[in-house]
Amino acid sequence: MPNLTERQKQILALVIRDYIETAQPVGSQRLVDVYNLTFSSATIRNEMAALTELGYLRQPHTSAGRVPSEEGYRYFVGQLMGNTDLPIPTKRMIVHQFYQAGTDIERWMRLAASVLAHQSQSASVVTAPHSDMPVFKHIELINTRGKQVLMVLVTASGEIRQQMLTLAEPVTQEQLSQVAQHLNSLYQGLNLDNIQSLSSQLEALEQDITKLIIEDIRQSSQILGGEVYRDGLTHVLAEPGFADAGGARRALRILEERPLLEDLITRTLLSTELGGVQVLIGGEGTYEELRECSVVLARYGHPGLASGTLGVLGPIRMPYGRTISTVRFVANLLSDLVIDLHAE
Repeated sequence: MPNLTERQKQILALVIRDYIETAQPVGSQRLVDVYNLTFSSATIRNEMAALTELGYLRQPHTSAGRVPSEEGYRYFVGQLMGNTDLPIPTKRMIVHQFYQAGTDIERWMRLAASVLAHQSQSASVVTAPHSDMPVFKHIELINTRGKQVLMVLVTASGEIRQQMLTLAEPVTQEQLSQVAQHLNSLYQGLNLDNIQSLSSQLEALEQDITKLIIEDIRQSSQILGGEVYRDGLTHVLAEPGFADAGGARRALRILEERPLLEDLITRTLLSTELGGVQVLIGGEGTYEELRECSVVLARYGHPGLASGTLGVLGPIRMPYGRTISTVRFVANLLSDLVIDLHAE
């Protein structure tokens, strides 16, 4: 990475901030007039030309001003932006919204997606918390019709999963309740390996239900074990910075298609500490779908308990300071929720 002079850093930061705000190419005279710089327009032009040579700015048209390149945005986020924080009134408002949601996980997930989308004016995604080694907490067995039985599984992390089981013979609700009570007492606090070691000692019906429990727990241990919550997709589709609606839709496939989202999360956040934020600008040469976008992702949760992922997807010309601050703040709130749920 080339070393920039302090003046070049200042000019690059101003160009990026101005372009984020106006979506218009930035000229040297505008920087002088708007930001009261002490050096001349000619000096700024020379520095902007140097920044263009270095790949941090680009010139859309011969007579136009400059706009940031992907490398310019990356340098800005990594070197120039500094630590940013949400205004205190905004924090208080968000905390109050979550306080009103109680400790209902689904309400928190939906609210987190809504807050992220609203504050960033981008598309948001939140994955439910899950454990790498899920622990059994409780099941309910509900007789629906004929041989069909609904199983509701709750893990110690608070994740709720539902599956339909087709039995060989019809079973009464009373029998199902007895089986659920027995399995709850047997499996309470056990992980997948423990449950598998006990299953061979059970009756046929209990073994069938245990197989479904094992399948559900194994699935919940995957990166996207639970439900994925999204909001604000229309913000991306309406963004004028996209060359065409097709570009926005290609980007949104990342959030809407589970395998693509899991790949993005794995590549971006696998080595990130809980609470850490990662910024992906223009796809970073890996995701063609994201060449016109930036993604800000964070992990939330607590080591040894449960974790999840949240983030936003928007245009490269996004307000990075506010977006990163929002993602970090909401991640911290969800981490607190995970701790509170496990303290109950």
